[in-house]
Amino acid sequence: MTEAPLGLAPSFNEALRTWAKIGLTSFGGPAGQIAMMHKILVDEKKWLEERTYLLALNFCTLLPGPEAMQLATYAGWRLHGLKGGLAAGLLFVLPGALLILVLSAIYAAFGSVPFVSALFTGIKAAVLAIVVEALLRISRRSLRDQTEWIIAALAFIAIFFFKVPFPVIVLAAALFGFWRGRNSTSVAHEETQASPAYSAIPISDTLRTIAIWLAIWVLPLLAISAVFGFDHVLAKLAWFFSKLAVVTFGGAYAVLAYVAQDAVEVYGWLKPGEMLDGLGLAETTPGPLILVNEFVGYLAAYRQGGEATPVVMGILGALVVLWATFAPCFLWIFAGAPYIERIASMPRLKSALSAITAAVVGVVLNLSVWFALHVIFRDVQAIEFGPLNLQVPNFASLDASAAIIAILAAVLLFRLHAGLTTTLAICGAAALALAQIL
Repeated sequence: MTEAPLGLAPSFNEALRTWAKIGLTSFGGPAGQIAMMHKILVDEKKWLEERTYLLALNFCTLLPGPEAMQLATYAGWRLHGLKGGLAAGLLFVLPGALLILVLSAIYAAFGSVPFVSALFTGIKAAVLAIVVEALLRISRRSLRDQTEWIIAALAFIAIFFFKVPFPVIVLAAALFGFWRGRNSTSVAHEETQASPAYSAIPISDTLRTIAIWLAIWVLPLLAISAVFGFDHVLAKLAWFFSKLAVVTFGGAYAVLAYVAQDAVEVYGWLKPGEMLDGLGLAETTPGPLILVNEFVGYLAAYRQGGEATPVVMGILGALVVLWATFAPCFLWIFAGAPYIERIASMPRLKSALSAITAAVVGVVLNLSVWFALHVIFRDVQAIEFGPLNLQVPNFASLDASAAIIAILAAVLLFRLHAGLTTTLAICGAAALALAQIL
């Protein structure tokens, strides 16, 4: 494995304590996590330069998967090579993963209790406002010209009205972006020049890294599939979330759009409202929001694991999904980290990735509309006209409590600028109060 030059790196034990602290306190979603790491790693400890951190952030934002976790992995790699990247990445994920596992087990066992159902009504309504806020934030950051607005609009139309699969949308956007950047010239600005330390890495080292991490990612999932059978829910989870790890650009909210389309409507692992419940759990625990995948894996295997003990199958489902979700992240970082500064000066690749990011805005808009329909209305029907697919709510099934709490969440987030944890707590309490009134 290629290792980064250490420079004035801290001791590994000191870094380990810092990664553990970040993993235990990384609430607030990717924006809050990225800001917290910047404060600790750049401002306070001065382990990374501002330029290095921002280049790595730009690279991780354009990768599939959770950008904050991948940024932590890169920072650990930059300081202590392979063991540093593993320590930073694992400690960023494990505290939240353990908590989500416990909460998933409780949800699977007691989710139908009236108290819990009322609480999650509030959480789902709050999450709807959170997703809308994420949509606005991503739009401001990503859509820089008219063409990118058009890409976002076409992506929304394709996935919402015609159910075009998410990977097809990503591929089409990438090809268009690459074509669009054909006339760009690489301007070797001083700030984007690859440093000598990273420009002479043998391609054989990179290929070896890819082969090792590809085996680490795929072989355990193939073994699980062989043991339980390729038609078993664990095998389906392994394949689905491995595919997800490759095509889900745009972070957790883009992931949810894909999961909602397939895990809910194709595989029948969850109901629409349960996906929102899972995101609510991920929003209120440390670690990346993409840990909602673990919630999906637990419920799917808990319910469809066959004759085995449901809890045992649920745990296996959660572990399979965690592996399929996060093992690829180490592959992307350990293979790509030595080239981060060089990629910054490749205009056609940057153009392709920018087009993908624009398409993700349309996908997240789809997610927002889909969530809104299923949160505010109890009954939503799919009506097909040839290739056209419409989601039509039954207006008589309006959920007054959910609508009221969604408005409350919007006020808290957009007008009062409350934090995510505060918003979720207030909305959960409001749902419990409304359950006694309505």
